[in-house]
Amino acid sequence: MSRFLKHLFTPRWKVSGYFSRADMEDIQRAIAASEKKHRAELCFAVEASLEPLMVLKKVIGRDRAVKVFSDLGVWDTEENNGVLLYLLLADRDMEIVADRGINKLEGNATWEQICSEMENMFREKKYKAGVIHGVERITEVLARHFPYREGDKNELSDKPVVL
Repeated sequence: MSRFLKHLFTPRWKVSGYFSRADMEDIQRAIAASEKKHRAELCFAVEASLEPLMVLKKVIGRDRAVKVFSDLGVWDTEENNGVLLYLLLADRDMEIVADRGINKLEGNATWEQICSEMENMFREKKYKAGVIHGVERITEVLARHFPYREGDKNELSDKPVVL
């Protein structure tokens, strides 16, 4: 019941209490800079809360992140190397979903470590810094496996998505 109430009382507009417009622009710039170091795609999506029916169906952050990964087309990149950073504020849950092209090279332990580092920063109320830290850490991984090549095109928007 407490999870239901947390989601019910965390409306979409609360995202701006965690991330200002300037913060979102800084995150967008960090993603754009990241993509100059590798040929993968990186997206950031933040959601204040889940709809009541989703909470009643016991949808967890990971399940929702996989759905958002699909809905945003992060899976639809030429080399199957898209990565989604998904933040569910009501549950204080950070998830990273990586497409099969990169996931087979790194695996879940890498993504879980980065999520843990970000969540530690969020506990200190360093939301923008936490996301940018995550972008930087993911950039290291992506650049190692998919170094930038001249002429690489940006397949997905760098703009953060508020759901």
